[in-house]
Amino acid sequence: MTRHLFMQELRELNQNVIRMGSLLEKSINDVIVALEKLDASLATEIIKNDDAIDDLEHQIERECIAMIAKQQPLATDLRKVTSIMKIVTDVERIADHCADISEYIIVLTKQSNVIAPKNLKEMVNVMKSMVIETIDSFVEVDGAKANQVIAKDDIVDNYFASISNELTEIMQGNKEAIPACVSYLMIIKYLERMADHATNIAEWIEYIITGTMIEGN
Repeated sequence: MTRHLFMQELRELNQNVIRMGSLLEKSINDVIVALEKLDASLATEIIKNDDAIDDLEHQIERECIAMIAKQQPLATDLRKVTSIMKIVTDVERIADHCADISEYIIVLTKQSNVIAPKNLKEMVNVMKSMVIETIDSFVEVDGAKANQVIAKDDIVDNYFASISNELTEIMQGNKEAIPACVSYLMIIKYLERMADHATNIAEWIEYIITGTMIEGN
């Protein structure tokens, strides 16, 4: 009975992680629209909705602690429960960065000389694909998909470097564009951090599957 109860709780825990991932995916989709259209209203909504993800993170953490304390799981199950605690922390931080970017979107709507840098859309799309693939790899327990996410982190880093250089050149040649460029520099920094957190999640999924800790975790 104890083992049966534990497995039931583990299934419920999985569902809550998936639910958290779905909320995050919606936030990212909304950020993409808000960034493209410089929609202050949508950006404000994203910031408000961040609390739901925070609350779910705390709920999942409490469930994990209770399972460890009461059920005394086997080593493989303990590995999954403790990894989930790490995963939801990274999910919550990605959601926080959605809110951070939204704040800069609101700032951009009040600035002049606002021209989106080249490759910003491509950088966003790669980051989004990383997050979606981490959620899929968790659901499907797919180590190959997790490894694909890890490999994409360098692509986002390269976009960050090229866009940073572009914005620096613009600021050097046009002082009036400096405020908008600074806002975009902050946005791409958050995008780069979101990709890092997606990589962290993928590494924890790999740990759940293989039991091998990838250097960096």
